[in-house]
Amino acid sequence: MLQGQKKAANPLMVVVAYIIIYVVWGSTFFFIEKALHSFPPFILGSFRFVTASVILMAYCAMKGYKLFNKRSVQEAAIVGFLLLFVDMAGVIWAEQYVSGGVAAIIAAAAAIWFILLDKPKWKENFSSVSTVLGVALGFCGVVMLFAEQIMSTNDNTDGTLKVIALSILVLGSIAWTVGSLISKYFKKSEKQEEEDLHVMVKTAWQMVTAGILFNITALFTGEYTTFSLSSVAPVDWFNLGYLITFGSILAFSSYIWLLQVRPAMEVSTYAYVNPIIALILSHFFTSHVVTSLQIFGLAVILFSVLLMNWKAYRAKLSARSKSRKVLQPESKLDTNPIAESELVH
Repeated sequence: MLQGQKKAANPLMVVVAYIIIYVVWGSTFFFIEKALHSFPPFILGSFRFVTASVILMAYCAMKGYKLFNKRSVQEAAIVGFLLLFVDMAGVIWAEQYVSGGVAAIIAAAAAIWFILLDKPKWKENFSSVSTVLGVALGFCGVVMLFAEQIMSTNDNTDGTLKVIALSILVLGSIAWTVGSLISKYFKKSEKQEEEDLHVMVKTAWQMVTAGILFNITALFTGEYTTFSLSSVAPVDWFNLGYLITFGSILAFSSYIWLLQVRPAMEVSTYAYVNPIIALILSHFFTSHVVTSLQIFGLAVILFSVLLMNWKAYRAKLSARSKSRKVLQPESKLDTNPIAESELVH
């Protein structure tokens, strides 16, 4: 076994897991928009994450995972606040005024904030022409979406709400980035690493944090005073159930599993597919009109993400090529050559 080699996995399971994170995560923007027909935004977030956290924590308990460590729970609470509360609250609230497709496109532009806010990698990132060009193009794509939303309405009030919604989506995307970077650079001693909780348990605590905060916000905004369970349409119970089981549990579990058996750079390609899925669902199954400017803005943003990752892609390809050269003499003696997925990536 080579150092850094990924575990062997059933190819069919890998394909199924990719379909799940590509299609399911892309479709959550659509199902949020649909569920908002019956649920106020913060109650929707509360129901989603409280239920998902209970299910996930119960699963972790059944697996025998350790469920509590003060430092790990504190870290999970901070990350959960930024990723699952601030960002998701922004997405859910904003989808009252913009389509799920537009929200997904803004989410795809998160790569911009990773480049701009990851200070330890500034020298590396900004020394790359493709990365700088990608950031500039990404900003252009976001500006196109703002312009498209403004031009698509003649009502000043409606136009203002759309701009506010887009701004909140951008701020939520920045919060997601900050939370991800905190998680990335959160330093632990060797002893703390040994005592750390399983990633699924930490995710459950993140969902607990988000669920509690959504619930508190719903109470303070008065959503519970006007909300009645009897007023929820049956189809919207299904939409909520989809977000809980497929969006929060199944898709995330597939994502975690793929990271164990496939290269992280490959798994991250879901970011290219999700907004396309969201835009297709928005076009065919909602009253929102998908304009040519939205499609062009999406193409610009996805191309910008490709440029921002181009240096990393080339490095991975170079490493894989070197690995093949190292393994070539050995493979000549073996009738079963090492598969590409088993090489160092």
